[in-house]
Amino acid sequence: MTTKSNSINLDGKASSSPLLSSTPRQRLVTKDGHCALRPPLCSTGSWRGALSRAWLLALQDLWGLLVGLRWRWVLLAFCSSFLAHWLLFACMWYLLAHLNGDLAVQDHDAPPQGHVVCVKHITSFTAAFSFSLETQLTIGYGTMFPSGDCPSAIALLAVQMLLGLMLEAFITGAFVAKIARPQKRAGAIQFSPHAVVGQYQGQMCLMLRATNMLQRPLVDVKVSAVLYKEHEGQALHQTSLDFHLDQLGQQPCPFFIFPLTFYHSLDRQSPLYPTLCEGTSNHFELVVFLSALQEGTGDSCQKRTSYLRQEIQFDRRFVPALGMDSRGRYMVSTQHFDTTHSKESLNKDCVVQINGDGSDRME
Repeated sequence: MTTKSNSINLDGKASSSPLLSSTPRQRLVTKDGHCALRPPLCSTGSWRGALSRAWLLALQDLWGLLVGLRWRWVLLAFCSSFLAHWLLFACMWYLLAHLNGDLAVQDHDAPPQGHVVCVKHITSFTAAFSFSLETQLTIGYGTMFPSGDCPSAIALLAVQMLLGLMLEAFITGAFVAKIARPQKRAGAIQFSPHAVVGQYQGQMCLMLRATNMLQRPLVDVKVSAVLYKEHEGQALHQTSLDFHLDQLGQQPCPFFIFPLTFYHSLDRQSPLYPTLCEGTSNHFELVVFLSALQEGTGDSCQKRTSYLRQEIQFDRRFVPALGMDSRGRYMVSTQHFDTTHSKESLNKDCVVQINGDGSDRME
């Protein structure tokens, strides 16, 4: 069946160049999975109102903000929060000494009769800061210590210890949560920069490849996609797409240790059929999601990427990335992970049928 210009047909006759050059559009999702859309915080008002609203929303989700920050900013927040806490209570200890008249006492070891020194030897702000530091870090009091006969000092001491413990718990929890984030594990998952359209088991399919860069396997791997396409009357229309892996169908892949090629059938029921097989000029973006579980902890992780029209190659297939050496051992070739070739057959020394790909003998 013959199709429109710059399109493919069901017999596999196609051009390897991308379809239809169009005006560049902003991506919704970058190739490394980050959201590229920056919606306005408010439709009316000045930029100052938008900025204040942004700060308000950030403070409402302070925990998520801290965990999501880069490590340099987390370390800065760690140091500045403790320093601000010490300085705050240094001011309060100095204010207590001033209000109690301790700063005017020449000898704290022999105060005037009837005068109770709340904290011994706080005679300056530097001494107050040192006492605040000793209290918070429980270093142990030396010459400076609070008097049991001064209720104000005991109350202030309790307040500082309670707030200090809360601050330490919050910062420690943020450090642990940031280190254990499953998103870091998802960084070891890599997608092919291009998707390809070609024949697979006698059917036209859209194919993409993913690999696990670490030796630690992932389990229960699922790949799904959402097609964002321009429609009249609606800027972007969302349609879900299913990808399958060999004969597993919609079942998740139980073991992810070598590069896998996922397939989407381009039949007439596919939302991509009008665009890829009939050559319609509507702009679209295909956002792909790979979800998996970590074998050791069971934590879920997700990796995202997206493909535009110009990032889909036609009448191509992926070069096999898994081969066998002369000793009969399987080897993964990272240099062939994202390499594609035309549908003509390759010269092969041996063929390994894994994930639907024939694999070259690898030296």
